Amino acid sequence: MARFNLKTSTPKELKEVLQRPAQKASDIMGIVTPIIESVKQRGDVALIEYAEKFDKAVGLKSAVLSAPFPPELMQLPQETIDAIDLSFENIRKFHEGQKEAGTLVVETMPGVRCSRFVRPIERVGLYIPGGTAVLPSTALMLGVPALVAGCKKIIFTSPPRKDGSLTPEIVYVAHKVGAEAIVLAGGAQAVAALAYGTETVPKVDKILGPGNQFVTAGKMFVSNDTGAGVSIDMPAGPSEVLVVADAEANPAFVASDLLSQAEHGVDSQVILITVGLTEEQLVAIEEELEKQALALPRVDIVRGSISHSVTLQTDNIEEAIELSNQYAPEHLILQIKDAAKAVDLVQHAGSVFIGHWTPESVGDYSAGVNHSLPTYGYARQYSGVNLSTYVKHLTSSELTEQGLRNVGGAVMQLAKVEELEAHRRAVGIRLEWLDSRK
Repeated sequence: MARFNLKTSTPKELKEVLQRPAQKASDIMGIVTPIIESVKQRGDVALIEYAEKFDKAVGLKSAVLSAPFPPELMQLPQETIDAIDLSFENIRKFHEGQKEAGTLVVETMPGVRCSRFVRPIERVGLYIPGGTAVLPSTALMLGVPALVAGCKKIIFTSPPRKDGSLTPEIVYVAHKVGAEAIVLAGGAQAVAALAYGTETVPKVDKILGPGNQFVTAGKMFVSNDTGAGVSIDMPAGPSEVLVVADAEANPAFVASDLLSQAEHGVDSQVILITVGLTEEQLVAIEEELEKQALALPRVDIVRGSISHSVTLQTDNIEEAIELSNQYAPEHLILQIKDAAKAVDLVQHAGSVFIGHWTPESVGDYSAGVNHSLPTYGYARQYSGVNLSTYVKHLTSSELTEQGLRNVGGAVMQLAKVEELEAHRRAVGIRLEWLDSRK
């Protein structure tokens, strides 16, 4: 990893260093738009064709696997079942704890009562990536909150294997969260199917889940199409991690955390920010990084990721966290002394992992926090997936006669200013009627 020192680097150099790998939106949309239009017009036929073209799934007869899912499609080693079940419970507990307590009621003035209450999003489509890795963890992270929130219709979509089947881990999670169906599709074609519906794929109200740049572009496209009438969770892209390490950090731990994200894909990015490390300590981390990388089965992917990853040298924790806030990482790992205290300085991050015994991996799988997080700097504006991602807030107003008298004058005056006479009269007619009863 290339090194940069905060003392000797110019602001322009640091800005360039913290820049993610460029993505040409126009080129991506040029590929994605025809795919979306094809699925929109041709439905299941297009999905099956794309499954053969992109996923090499030959002989696929149907684009959807419907519940109840056959037990033979969920045959797993007991240790895998136990791991999924434990993770399911921890994720469920954490998201259950996010439920809002009752309806918010505020009397803004005598006789004027305003309320806010929660309702689940009725139909959700959950994108489970395939590609270079099997990701039942993402099925858990998206499916469990949907179950907890009370979404009536849960639809999974995930790329099929070459024989047209799905990984049994994903089918098992779909069964546990009560998914109605699994669409055998990935990429922009899966997003389109969820957004518009097909002969067998139910249309959904919101699409959630991470994916590559084509999935992200597809989500952005359909969310801007009023004809689709669908929202998305966030514009999530390639995975990334930023590790802050001081002299107390174990070089082996630091290297392992960097590599755990570098192995996601060649477009992933990892950043190390060191705090007051000597040359000897920096070399120790770099040597560990190389040694561990060479032992990984996905070493070629790691090399691609590391090629555009960097080490930034700082003198103190304040400088380090300021750089992290500028970058706004998906995952932020604090391998430093008094890590919990440093969290107060963090302004922008998808999820924070505190201390030497908290690898990012626990968040990816089993701790209970959600791993579907904003990337590409969107942690400045977006939260990661949580229970509120699956609900909407409704508001209500309830006025008494006296309440209308109290607020009516202000309403009529503002309507007059805006020259909306019907608005003004909707209040005025009522007040006239009340006055006539005196």
